[in-house]
This record gives sequence, structure tokens and C-alpha cells, in this order.
Amino acid sequence: MDLSRWGVREWTMTALAFVVFCVCALTAGRGLASGANGEVLRLRFGGDAARTRVVVDLDRSTRGNVVSAGDDGRVIVTLSGVVPRDQLSGAGLGLVRGYRVAVSGGASRIELSLASGAEIERRFLLPPGDGVSHYRYVIDLKTTGRAAARHTPSAPVRHATARTERPLIVIDAGHGGRDPGAMGAHSRESTITLDAALMLKAELERGGRYRVRLTRDSNTYVDLYRRVQIARAADADLFISLHADAGSDPATRGASVYTLSEQGAGRAVREFTRGDDWSRELRLPGRDPSVDRILLDMTQRVTQNRSAQLARTLLGGLEAADHPLLRRSHRDAGLAVLLAPDVPAVLLEMGFITNPEDERTLTDDRARRRLMRAVAGGIDQYFRDPVGPMQMAATGATGATGQP
Repeated sequence: MDLSRWGVREWTMTALAFVVFCVCALTAGRGLASGANGEVLRLRFGGDAARTRVVVDLDRSTRGNVVSAGDDGRVIVTLSGVVPRDQLSGAGLGLVRGYRVAVSGGASRIELSLASGAEIERRFLLPPGDGVSHYRYVIDLKTTGRAAARHTPSAPVRHATARTERPLIVIDAGHGGRDPGAMGAHSRESTITLDAALMLKAELERGGRYRVRLTRDSNTYVDLYRRVQIARAADADLFISLHADAGSDPATRGASVYTLSEQGAGRAVREFTRGDDWSRELRLPGRDPSVDRILLDMTQRVTQNRSAQLARTLLGGLEAADHPLLRRSHRDAGLAVLLAPDVPAVLLEMGFITNPEDERTLTDDRARRRLMRAVAGGIDQYFRDPVGPMQMAATGATGATGQP
């Protein structure tokens, strides 16, 4: 046996084993480090200017500690053992003007800037249950009746000055032209949506309360992103896209409303910050890109909350008119027509074109008129109560808005 060769081979094997050990240890260490903290998923708000509930969605349990209770115009709470994946910020609701969540060591620092004087009424942690799979840390605020000690910049809200003109509503008839959409036994989606859009336009204009614009008024194709551009260029107050659903089971029927998902919100920010002029296009100050990005996030959060409220009032109008709804009728998705960060938008699936009863409703003039009157009633309710007191303004549609 060649001992010199054996010694080299032994040394090589030993060195290789040591390298493997180090790699495994490093990988394990990274795994432990990444698992050392849970994650802050999102913040949600509900309530009004008298009482506001803040819900922090988490993927594990936590313990909260109050740093500031509102005396300086802020409520600051740290949550141990959980951190946000990215810095979270946005507009609030009711007593909360805006919020920011940042990493502070192995904890999260949640800072709520107050719109008016407020104090913490109670705090508690809700474990998973009642159909919710994650933890929720709840902070209930109540007004003190005083002005906030310190005001912070708020999100740029379109139409901040008083408007003398009537609200402008853009109605989008889904599909069209070379894109017929879903097919029913006796109809096609593009025809149904155009008929419904024309009828809804007439219904909204009949009372003289609104200005209305259509993305298409004939059987033509309009690019999805162009539909969003039409609404933004027109300075629309609302955007509603009309569609007819389809499914493999002909027994499935009922309407549903889509609003923008959290993933779609991230996509929207990426879409609108690609160019060099995005700050000017969104009417932001344009002096500091990082500040403009925060303001964009806050604007988008306000828009998502308003879209969620519009979805609720539309579904309420349909339910009051005895129009069938899907069991989970408020849904969320990253659909292209919902991406405008500064125009509240919903996509209404009026029913299933693949269901005989829904198809009859969508193609019968009298039934369709009842449906469009219900939609118009939901829009009326939205403008009467755009915030929706004591309603959860969830950024992700859950179908159970009253649940923390």
C-alpha cells in the first residue's frame, strides 16, 4: 500500500467532511435564524372617529408593550418575536391618520399617527379560530375629544378640495371585439356586459346625480390597461368593471365582487413606478423618491379601503334586491382592471353565464334592469357613506368583514 497516497486521500476525505459539516451547520444556523421570528402579515382598520380598531395579522403569538399611548400624537406599540418582511406603511382610518411598521431588534415597532386625540382603550391577542388561521393582535382606540398633539403628513388624496361637479363613474363593459369572453347556451359575455353597461349608465344618469363614461359603447376590443388609463385620465371617482362568470358546474350561480388583493397591490406599485415621471403622474411632491413612495403606498391603501367599502355596498344592494350571491361573494385578485392606485375600483361578476337561471336574468331586459337598479343603489349608498362606520376596511377581501 502506498502510505503517502493513503495519507493524502485521508486528508482529502477529512477536509471534505469538515466542509460538509460547515455547510450543514451554516444552513441549519440560517434556518434557525429565519425561524427565530414570526411575521407581521398586514394591518387592518375598522371604526370611525369615535372608536377605531387596529388589527395586526400575525403568523405566531406575540406580546405587546406600549411605548407611547397617544400623548404626543402617536400610539407606539412593540410586538416581540414578530417582524415585517418589508417595512409596512399606509393610511389609516377613523382616529388613525397613518401607520408604519418597522423592525426594532427582534420585534416590530408599530407607530400609529393620530388624526385626533385618542387613547388606548384595550389591547388583546386573538389566537387562530372561527375560520381564521392566523393570530390577531387588536388595539382598540377611543377619542379623547381633543386635537392630536402633533400632526403628520397625510397621504395625497385626490379631490381633496371641494368639488362642485357631480361624481364621475367609469363603467367598463368586460371583453368585446375579438375577445367575446365566456359563452353561455344562448349568449356571449361581451354582449351581456355591454347591454348591462348601457343600462347602468342610463340608470345612473336618470337621477342627474352622476356623470358617467364608458370604456366601450360598441362591440370593440379595449386593452385591459387602457381601461384603467381611461378612468385615471378622466379623474374618475369610481371604476366598475362588469362581467359574467363561468364554471364547469352548471348548477353554480350567483354574483360576486372582486377588489384588489395584496399581491395585486404590490404589482400595481411596480407598474406605476417603472417610469421616471410616476411621481408627477400621481401628483406627488416629487422632491424625494422615498417620501413619494410612502405617499403612494398611503394613497393606494386609502383606495383599497374605499374599493372594499364599494364592494360591500354593491353586495348589500344586490342582496336587498334578492339577487343570488355566491357563498363567498367578496373576493380579491390581482386583476389588471383593478390596478389603479388612486381610483376605487371593483369587478362585478353579475352571475354565471353557464347557469340557465343566471343566463336568463342577464339576457332578459326586465330582470337586467332590476339588477342594474340594485347596482345603482349600491353606488348611491357608497356616496352617502363612503367610509362605512364600524365596518372593517380590510385590504384583503375575506367575505366576513365584521370579524377581527
